[in-house]
Order: sequence, then structure tokens, then C-alpha cells
Amino acid sequence: MINAYDVLKERGFVSQVTDEGAVRKAFDEGPVTCYIGFDPTADTLHVGNLVSIMILSHLQQCGHKPIALIGVGTASIGDPSGKTELRQMLTREQLEENAKGIKATLSRYLDFDNGNAQVVNNADWLFNLQYIDFLREVGRHFSVNRMLSAEAYKIRMETGLTFLEFNYQILQSYDFLMLSRNHGCAMQMGGDDQWGNILAGVELIRRMDGNSAEAVTTPLVTNASGEKMGKTASGALWLNADRVSPYDYYQYWVNTDDRDVEKWLATFTFLPMEEVRKLSSLEGADLREAKSVLAFEATKITHGEEEAQKARDAAKSVFGGGSDRNDLPSSEIQTAVLAGGIGVIDLFMQAGLGSSKGEVRRLIQQGGASVNGNRVDDIHAILTSDDLVDHALLLRAGKKRYHRVVVV
Repeated sequence: MINAYDVLKERGFVSQVTDEGAVRKAFDEGPVTCYIGFDPTADTLHVGNLVSIMILSHLQQCGHKPIALIGVGTASIGDPSGKTELRQMLTREQLEENAKGIKATLSRYLDFDNGNAQVVNNADWLFNLQYIDFLREVGRHFSVNRMLSAEAYKIRMETGLTFLEFNYQILQSYDFLMLSRNHGCAMQMGGDDQWGNILAGVELIRRMDGNSAEAVTTPLVTNASGEKMGKTASGALWLNADRVSPYDYYQYWVNTDDRDVEKWLATFTFLPMEEVRKLSSLEGADLREAKSVLAFEATKITHGEEEAQKARDAAKSVFGGGSDRNDLPSSEIQTAVLAGGIGVIDLFMQAGLGSSKGEVRRLIQQGGASVNGNRVDDIHAILTSDDLVDHALLLRAGKKRYHRVVVV
């Protein structure tokens, strides 16, 4: 079987590594137990987390044992990495509820049956710590001078680093130690911004138990314009259908910048790299086919093949002139409401095609809104039953965002 490290490296998942030879050897001798942490700050995950999820899935496919650590304990403090201010504090009850949602999301990507993969909650050990004992046994292994040299702490020092946040690296390191002791975990993975925290855990395992551990980080995932992955006009690109419909998810990928096609095919699909390179070599109009493949494969991984097919068919019905539009994002409106008339701005807001009335107003003024294919020029326009086509109103915001309002 191909070495998992080589798979990750070829697909662009590897940035920094403690010892490349040792990591490759461990995967050859495997199976290796690896972990990545997820903060339960919401009840599901978004595309920004998808890199970590894909790594764990590749590891499992290569015969290794991934652990998804849900940080209810560490989220009670807040990771200062990449932040200029203290994160919002959630209650333990909120965090535990979010953890349940995250496990449900992860179960769509990982096989948790028979111990093939695990979800572990660090609240199991962090909330039971005896403070003085912890300081004596664990805290003494950390140098304050060294911790303050970490980039995450440097940024926060400029705006005010709290003692609460200062403990984050120690607790994350302790997580690695506990997973090493209780689950035989010998490798941690994460984003480049976690490099200092992960190395501290590697060192803690060596100091306290005399065992070796390895670390691999991934580069920050940005698009060709230098923007963070997964940001849309309406907010984060969530992985749950009740937050972002499969159609809108498909549309996000099909609208990929030409320069990102190869990177996204390698990172966010399981297509063989030979096929990735073949698709990425297409040019001009043919490159649209590569984007369609990317959108279909990415949507299939997250929402299943049936939903991916529906999203593709719905896209073709809009952009290819077809007539079956039932799989577009849709909502319902009462006949009586439409009979009395509804303002176009209000309708676009209700359909989720604008985060505020001001945003929809600007959309209309810039010529970016249409109803049933007809451009809307009047911000005061009122829509009634006379505007219906096949008992529905097809709204468009910008070039690609569609929503179907059905009268009931």
C-alpha cells in the first residue's frame, strides 16, 4: 500500500514536519494513530475544517487510525492563535451540545465502527485536573520565555494576552500526552498556526514519558486571490445541508477560480492524482468541465452522491436552459401574502439572498437582481401573483445565486 505521508505530500497537505524520515517510516510500519483537534465553537464544521477532515479520511483509507479530538476543555479557554482579541466564551453545556453536532458531521467522512476511527473529548481529562498537581507535574516542563516567542502569543501580547489564554499551549500539549498514553497516539497534525503548540506536545511526551512523537502541519489554505478558504457573500460555507444547501455548496465549487482548480481537486476530492493533473491541464471552455467534476466530487463527499446529482441537474436546468428546477434552493410563500403584494427587497431577504436590506438595495441598483429572468431596476418594486411563472418566482442575485419561491 502507498505510504500515507507520500499521499498527503503529493496532494499538498504537508507544510512542516518534525522528521520526514521518521514519519514516513512510521506509516510504512503502521498502523499509526494520529489526531487532529477541532474546536466546538459551533454545532457543525465549515469548509475551513475540511482540510483536516480530508487528511483524517486519507489516513483511514491508508489503513491508519485517526482520532478527531473535540476540544470542549480547551475551547473553554479559547485558542489565541490568529486572534487579536479574546474569543467569546461559551458555557460547557453549549460546548458539549456543539460537540455532538460535530461528531455527527464527522461521521459522514470517517468510519467510527469497530474502532477504525475515534472521536475523543478532552473534557474527559481536563475538567478533572487538580490545579496544584498539574502545575507541579506538567507546568514545570514549560519555559515562559519560549512560550512568549510563539507567534500566537506575540500577536496577542500587542492587544493584551490574558492568563487564561496563556494556558492554552500547556493544555493542548497535555492533550497530546493523554492521547499518547491512553490511545497510543504518536502523531499530531494541524494547521501551520498550530506548529508551536504541537511541538510543545511532542516535547512534553519526550520529557515526561521518554517516548517519541511526530508532528505534521498543513499550509494555510487560501485561494488564488489570497483570501481564506470557504468565505462566501452570505458567510461561512458550512458542511451541513440545513446551513448551506447542497446546491449552494455545489455552486461554490463550480465557481472556482481557474487558478485554483488543480489545488482544489487535489485537496478536496479523492480523485487519483493522474486524473487531477489531466483535468487541470484543460484550458478555456474545457476547464469548465474540470470545475463541474470538482463541484460534483466535493458535493458527493459532503452530501452524498444523490444530492450531488440533484445539485448538478439543478445547475444545468438554470444555466443550460433545462426546465426541471425543483432541486434549486427553495422556500414557500402563502398565496394570500403574494396576493397582497410583497416588496422585492423583503422577498430577497426572506430567500437568504441578502444579509440586510441595504445589501439587497445595492444589488438591485447595480443591476444584479432578477425575477424569472427579468432584471429588477426598481428598489420599491412589489411582486404579486401576476409575476408567477409555473406557480413560482425564480430569484437571482448576482450571476450564480438562485432561489425558487414556491406559492402554496
